[in-house]
Amino acid sequence: MDSNLVIYNTLSRTKEKFEPLHAPMVGLYVCGPTVYSDVHLGNCRTFVSFDLIYRYLLHLGYQVRYVRNITDAGHLEGDMDEGDDKFAKKARLEQLEPMEIVQKYTLGFHDVMRLFNALPPNIEPTATGHIIEQIEMVKQILENGYAYEVNGTVYFDVEKYCKEFNYTILTNRQLDELLENTRELGGQNEKRGRLDFALWIKAKPEHIMRWPSPWGVGFPGWHIECSAMSNKYLGDNFDIHGGGMDLAATHHTNEIAQSQACNHVTPAKYWMHTNMLTVNGTRMSKSKGNGFLPYELFTGEHELLSRGFSPMSVRFFMLQAHYRSTLDFSNEALEASDKGFKRLMNAYALLEKLSPAAQSSIDLQSLSDRCYAAMNDDFNSPVLIAELFEAVHLINSIYDGKTAATLADIDALKKLMNNFVFEVLGLKEESNQTDDMDKLLDFIIGLRTEAKTNKDYATSDKIRIGLNSLGIQLKDNKEGTTWNKS
Repeated sequence: MDSNLVIYNTLSRTKEKFEPLHAPMVGLYVCGPTVYSDVHLGNCRTFVSFDLIYRYLLHLGYQVRYVRNITDAGHLEGDMDEGDDKFAKKARLEQLEPMEIVQKYTLGFHDVMRLFNALPPNIEPTATGHIIEQIEMVKQILENGYAYEVNGTVYFDVEKYCKEFNYTILTNRQLDELLENTRELGGQNEKRGRLDFALWIKAKPEHIMRWPSPWGVGFPGWHIECSAMSNKYLGDNFDIHGGGMDLAATHHTNEIAQSQACNHVTPAKYWMHTNMLTVNGTRMSKSKGNGFLPYELFTGEHELLSRGFSPMSVRFFMLQAHYRSTLDFSNEALEASDKGFKRLMNAYALLEKLSPAAQSSIDLQSLSDRCYAAMNDDFNSPVLIAELFEAVHLINSIYDGKTAATLADIDALKKLMNNFVFEVLGLKEESNQTDDMDKLLDFIIGLRTEAKTNKDYATSDKIRIGLNSLGIQLKDNKEGTTWNKS
């Protein structure tokens, strides 16, 4: 098991050596989607990033319990506990039951994650399936004196909490700054403080999703679900909590406060956050008209896209940026990633065609060390990919006879590529027509060989030039003719 992994911890704002609380066990919690609409690319970028992290931890030999929740209740339109319930609003628009909305978009989310070849979490709990746990946590926070109840709604008392703990420990923001950016309560608001947030909300008569509680019929606030479910499946204190950077200021800040107020401990040792998406340098958003869904990206059915791109090309594109860096979508960048992905896959396929030599002139250990060094440096996938393209260059050089490699080195190269391309990066071959293509090319090469035997060099050259124009290069040698897709 590797001991050189360092992780950037949002909590300390520094890279820290990864030391699990109970090695080799690792507890990983990631905030999942709110399933009232199709999953957007920002979510996909986060989940692909944590799939990479999950995969690498497994590769290192850790026994990971990966928990990613489904928010299917309690998420209001506004972060300040105002507005309609997102599920009820969508249900009215589509004339469906709220749980039909949940089912529809949960299945859609899973379909997209399968296309991106993301491993499923070990546990995928839902908010509606853990109402009892959330109620019990709210009761404990009330008992500990960090919450108050008004007319059936329970609020977290941020002012009381701030007297004993640092409420902004995750973001390092000043409390005065938060207050300045928060509206005055006015005479009609039940909250005692502007930063107070709802743990349990009294249901209005028209509210569909509702449950009985000690404070009357209602539903949970958004933040309490992650605190309750991470605690149930990972304990009071676990290793990694992750999500998009947009969750840090409010959702994750409130999670820490809730858990500290209930269990007297900060829930996670390491907090990890992915960065945002932009399109042609501008932040992606529906209001700007530059937001597109995964399926639009795959089909190309969007005015900003020149064509569709395969799920693996998009995954490869995402992994070419570090998870903490901004990811900018453009047709040019996607085209480049598509070519890079195909080049990587072609090189891997070429491994089976390499001829071993008696001696070797390559240093695979150095290449392997650099690949691990990249991933150990806060999961630096772009540096890893750069090292893998060094391996691609090496494979092509061996194939062309410019570099010598023993059978043992070729086998080690196969293992390295398999470990990092497929096991860690989570890429996979997309074409299911490889065998048919092999047979077709063998047939065409046979026709060319026959033409050469009959001294029909014009036809032979025509076949070679035609295949070359399609990106397929032929190589004649003593054993016959082999091909490589460039």
